[in-house]
Amino acid sequence: MTETEDDPIVPLNSLLRGEVAAVETYRQATEKVTDAHAREVLQQNGVSHAARVQRLRQEIVRLGGEPAEGSGAWGTFAKAVEGSAKLLGDSAAIAALEQGEDRGVKDYCDLCQELPSDLQRVITAELLPEQRRTHEAVVRLKESMAESAG
Repeated sequence: MTETEDDPIVPLNSLLRGEVAAVETYRQATEKVTDAHAREVLQQNGVSHAARVQRLRQEIVRLGGEPAEGSGAWGTFAKAVEGSAKLLGDSAAIAALEQGEDRGVKDYCDLCQELPSDLQRVITAELLPEQRRTHEAVVRLKESMAESAG
């Protein structure tokens, strides 16, 4: 199947690339972050993003499309988070992850509008609630780390 502008595979693959980058980013951040509680939250978020990768791939294949393989431009974000954790510490890495989660919520909301109703239901019932949950987990982690530091 050839991808066209109104083809639902295009926005699904965009979401998939973002989720692949999130998995990479959380894996890297988990390896670099020293705080045990933070590491646990990051691991849980990484698992959630990995499940979304699988769900998006499943939908793309169901539609006869070819799932994107890599993270594309999102991979740059993963590298930035890794660099932040190395140079600036845990708090900077968590703040960068929060920005990525913000972007993920926005992407799901924006791209959902481009999808047929059956796929909108998948987004709104399954993927977006999980995206919001991982976003909130990072926000709470950032706040608790700020309280501990202050």
